[in-house]
Amino acid sequence: MNVGVAHSEVNPNTRVMNSRGIWLTYALGVGVLHIVLLSIPFFSVPVVWTLTNVIHNFGMYVFMHAVKGTPFETPDQGKARLLTHWEQLDYGVQFTSSRKFFTISPIILYFLASFYTKYDTTHFVINTASLLSVLIPKLPQLHGPQ
Repeated sequence: MNVGVAHSEVNPNTRVMNSRGIWLTYALGVGVLHIVLLSIPFFSVPVVWTLTNVIHNFGMYVFMHAVKGTPFETPDQGKARLLTHWEQLDYGVQFTSSRKFFTISPIILYFLASFYTKYDTTHFVINTASLLSVLIPKLPQLHGPQ
């Protein structure tokens, strides 16, 4: 009996974002973050949209582009230890549906934040910098061969 080997994936990190309901859970999480920020009485609507965007993008950057390795014991001889979650996603294959979703979601949030802040210069600069901080690390040119 093999203890802890209940899945057939060599690295479960590669397929977790394709799991059933993960995109809906992700969108609901962003929505809950936004509602929690809206419930703070001294934040205006533009500040809440900017905070939602910045907090989302900071979390995405940390969990997808900064942290390396996997929380699972993998039989890949330490290869996953050197890769970020983004590099492990879908075994490094570019332009899959999961990668497209996680590329489009910060862009949609950016458009919403820009619209609801009425394109105020300060908010626009902060939101643009935040968006670029998560889009640039997703570029295929920044990842070595798998």
